[in-house]
Amino acid sequence: MANPKRRTTGQISGENVVITVAWMYYQDGMNQKDIADRLGISRATVVNYLQEARERGYIRITLNAPAFTTHRVSLALCQKFGLQGAYVVPDEGCDAEARFMRVVHGAADWLPTLLQPGDRLGLAWGRTVYEMAELVEEQQIDDLTVLQLVGSMATPYGFTAEACSTRLAQRLGARCLNLHAPAVISSVTLARELRAEPIIAAQLEQLETVNKFLFSVGTCDAESHIVVSGLASLDDLAWHQAQGAIGVLCGRFIDAEGRAIAGPMSERMIGVPIDRLVGLDMGILITPGVDKLAATQAAIRGGYVTHLVAGLGVAEALLAV
Repeated sequence: MANPKRRTTGQISGENVVITVAWMYYQDGMNQKDIADRLGISRATVVNYLQEARERGYIRITLNAPAFTTHRVSLALCQKFGLQGAYVVPDEGCDAEARFMRVVHGAADWLPTLLQPGDRLGLAWGRTVYEMAELVEEQQIDDLTVLQLVGSMATPYGFTAEACSTRLAQRLGARCLNLHAPAVISSVTLARELRAEPIIAAQLEQLETVNKFLFSVGTCDAESHIVVSGLASLDDLAWHQAQGAIGVLCGRFIDAEGRAIAGPMSERMIGVPIDRLVGLDMGILITPGVDKLAATQAAIRGGYVTHLVAGLGVAEALLAV
């Protein structure tokens, strides 16, 4: 006798079959073989439909944050550095790129749980921030504003400051306030005049209202984004290194205590003064690799960090110093 529950995909058309397979697998708890038998299709087809469901955004797969924020290493980081929270991602056996993507994905999963309606989230720039924005699940957080903290730059990369803020705002259904000025001006006088322009002055004034801050720190070497993007020359880098620069935060060089290093370049920058980013409701730092260890320590000492996202290797290195 034929199975009365058996259906064929001829009876389920278009995207309905994708939704049906996804429901049977994730909601009904059926395995792939049982779904294939029920619908009269191959197991490989079931796998393809499940992949299509994920690509179309029908499925959201997340792990609960407490799994990453309440284990021993996370709690030890909070205790040692006075953090409010630490999200530590397992990274054993991963190469550098896999470690990077795990940490970025963890940050994308955690970020929405840290935001509330009415927040004004300041955003730094760089590959880490951009990739995280790409991975955040599309959702709506009411009355959320995302603000670009550093002016624009011409770079060979897609992760400019305005691309980072615009993309994250789109993913979270937020209002986006971009900064319509170059990040670095050719002269101190011109930078001063540009800051006084009414439209730029109004945008800079908005940055004073930021209550949460998301960022990654940069390194102080010739491969740093601040150099490769053209914001700083090798001469600028050498000058700041001689002054004790250990990292880069929102386009500004910082020393080992997290203090901004004042100099000719800083006077030509258009963006938030980084001392405005100390003592906010939240400072969420994403550190995807041990190459940023010294810069991360500096950011923590400087008071910019309340929440940290990192891989286990970075976390254990921080605890060891």
